Amino acid sequence: MNVDLSPLLSPSPAACCRPLDRDGLTEEDASATAALFKALADPARIRIVNLLATAGGPVCVCELTPAVGLSQPTVSHHLKKLVQAGLLTREQRGVWAYYNLDREGVRRAARVLDLKGAAS
Repeated sequence: MNVDLSPLLSPSPAACCRPLDRDGLTEEDASATAALFKALADPARIRIVNLLATAGGPVCVCELTPAVGLSQPTVSHHLKKLVQAGLLTREQRGVWAYYNLDREGVRRAARVLDLKGAAS
């Protein structure tokens, strides 16, 4: 009796593989997320985000300047990049700008980093 064992020895792609993009990011989401992480690729910006995350409310640029240890124009430049990336919101109050975390931007970053089971 001849039994064909070839299907057991070399499974077809359909039997062993699943599509990787089934629950993946769209091209638009991937581009927005890349911009977000690019904005965070600077130690001063990480410090700014951390300071705002622990501040409990909007913070004036004049308060961030001494906390970060950079000049006001440099801090403003970093804040602009973080706003453009969707991580911060900006509110103008007279001559001063106040910044706060954009909770949706933070959630977007958290969703990308939600790697349940990846470390197992």
